[in-house]
Amino acid sequence: MIRRLMVSAIAVLTSLTPLALAQQSESERIDMYFGDWHTSTPHVTHGVLEERDILTRGDPYHPTTKGAILQFINSYSYATLAAGASTQPTLLKGQQEIYFFVSGRGIATAGGMTSDLFQNIAILMPANLEFTLKNTGDEPLAMYIINEPTPPGFRPNDKMLVRDENTLPIATSDALWCHIDKMLFVTADGLGTLESVLTLTLDSLTIAQPHLVDHNDIEEVWAALEGTSVAFISNQLRKQPPGVAYLHIPDNKTPHSNINYMENGQVKFLYFARYHPHETRK
Repeated sequence: MIRRLMVSAIAVLTSLTPLALAQQSESERIDMYFGDWHTSTPHVTHGVLEERDILTRGDPYHPTTKGAILQFINSYSYATLAAGASTQPTLLKGQQEIYFFVSGRGIATAGGMTSDLFQNIAILMPANLEFTLKNTGDEPLAMYIINEPTPPGFRPNDKMLVRDENTLPIATSDALWCHIDKMLFVTADGLGTLESVLTLTLDSLTIAQPHLVDHNDIEEVWAALEGTSVAFISNQLRKQPPGVAYLHIPDNKTPHSNINYMENGQVKFLYFARYHPHETRK
């Protein structure tokens, strides 16, 4: 009797193994498209800026390293500047950086122009313009950095472009059912590769409409800034706290969305995307 039960149990387990393996495989695949600065090794840039990678260059179709899945954008990272510190004068060549500041206070200086830095200030720092960042407070100046390449022949802005997200109007409140968007930068503002950089907010107990990308030229990143949401990708759910970002998988078949499951409080993202090849500004 015991032998028959053991044989039956083994048969059941054997029959479930392909399904279990398939679920594990899909879970592992989805994980490759996420990055989290909390698990990254710090490295120094701009002289004294402590930077931690979130997403980096790689193969988005057959990723081999977690978070190395960008094909058009160079990188997305989190960085801190210590109290009282200043970056060394930096001039970007063949690339531009978009900064989004999340805490602390400081000053950005570029081309004779100075701007105060505090929570929700965004800066498009163009190529070929020397600049510095200085922490004027007594706590770290924290920021997220998007680094994009500039195509050959591209004409960058001749000064840094500053946007205060706190005072920007809401561009839409019902995109994909419930996105509350504030536009930071678009191609016409001087982006070289990207076409859209914005903040996106979800109200309590809302879900954005699940959707696909419909072509391989798109690169769309969802990066958590405030509050913890649930990312819905394929048949998987992932908690997405601040500091975690993911790439919308560009395979034309994997849906994605985000869910604010909290009863009280919004969740907020930094969203940036390149949709199609576009004419280089000359």
